[in-house]
Amino acid sequence: MDGDKSAVTSAGPRPLLSVGDGIFLTVGMVVGVGIFKLPSLVAGNTSSPVMFLLLWAAGGVVSLCGALVYAELAARHAETGGEYVFLQRGLGRGAAFLFAWSRMTVIQTGAIAAVAFAFGEYATQILALGKHSASLWAAVAVAALTALNLAGTWESKTAQKATQIALLAALVVMALVAFTADATPREIAQTPATGNALGVAMIFVLFTFGGWNEAAYLSGELREARRNMVRVLVWGILAVTALYLLVNAAYLSALGLQGMRSSSAVAADAMRLAVGDGGAVAVAVIVCASALTTMNAAIFTGARTNWALGRDYRLFSGLGAWRETGSTPANSLLLQGAVALALIGAGSATPDGFGAMVAYTAPVFWTFFLLTGATLFVFRSRGGEAPAFRVPLYPVVPVAFLAMCAFMLWSAVDYIRNPDYGPRFGAMVLAGILVMALGVPLYFFARRK
Repeated sequence: MDGDKSAVTSAGPRPLLSVGDGIFLTVGMVVGVGIFKLPSLVAGNTSSPVMFLLLWAAGGVVSLCGALVYAELAARHAETGGEYVFLQRGLGRGAAFLFAWSRMTVIQTGAIAAVAFAFGEYATQILALGKHSASLWAAVAVAALTALNLAGTWESKTAQKATQIALLAALVVMALVAFTADATPREIAQTPATGNALGVAMIFVLFTFGGWNEAAYLSGELREARRNMVRVLVWGILAVTALYLLVNAAYLSALGLQGMRSSSAVAADAMRLAVGDGGAVAVAVIVCASALTTMNAAIFTGARTNWALGRDYRLFSGLGAWRETGSTPANSLLLQGAVALALIGAGSATPDGFGAMVAYTAPVFWTFFLLTGATLFVFRSRGGEAPAFRVPLYPVVPVAFLAMCAFMLWSAVDYIRNPDYGPRFGAMVLAGILVMALGVPLYFFARRK
């Protein structure tokens, strides 16, 4: 697939990333279109502004528990491949293969396609490209960012830094401007939220926090990874939590809880109240920058799992070539881009491409999140040399993380029964599970070869 003569299977990842690089990539993987789309849905399932903000803080705490689990896993096995390596060492080659297959065909490529659709929707507000404008913009973004990552690790991480700095600055400015809105927030009488409503709200909160686990794929390219991975994860999540609390407090200040509930574009509405219609265009630009940042980070890390799969199985040996020029897994990037483009094509045939990709990926994603967290107990039970970092308050922290994963898995599968989403996206849920299941016979075939 890669015509560069410098691509040799003996080449491998080099530790080119500093702690700062890792934090930037982690923040970029988390902060995405969710903070512009989902706060109104969270507000619709909470009973007071205080509860609304507490749920966002709780999302940070839950994510931090997961980050601490992943930090110990990375300290034990600081290799490029992330969850693939953890599952292989903890649960065996079969579990690792099934994960790598699912990540290549469902999890990572579906997430890239979902963010690409969100980018396309907002880019269309700036420049429409016809009837299928959102899908066209989505495809262009995937192709361009894949090409950027093909250029090399230094180029992709430098672009990530530049876009991330611009995005964070824009979000902070947007929040400060929203605080100046003169409109009187419309509030309703505070009523207790039911347990079910709070559970639905947490689904949207945790979806917005999703992506921090991608930092584990940087282990093989992070300097002194066994010591520095915990710094990357913890500081990255703390930064994201602080930013989310600031932005959501600004939304509340401008619109109030009831105003957020009735808004379909909460960020645009808050800016419109503060500075007029021009604010909505500014938000579209910010969302586009956010989507590009998230996609770049996802493309960067996603190809690393494909590379690990190709390294271990002859059937996928073409993916295991690491191109020395630019220090990048070129073939893995090309395949990942092709699958993401195919999913964009499939999603364009549904009423909502973004929603279709969320439904397609969620059950598979939470299945392997749960299994990866469980490997920590396997490693602890084996004993051996203590890693450079160990999860504090063991086993409370990892048990809390696993409980969250189990709840999210149940919620993702139960999506089919939802009267609002099931009829439109139930088929996508089943499609994701079916593609994952196809990895089982494929594993036995690959093992024979």
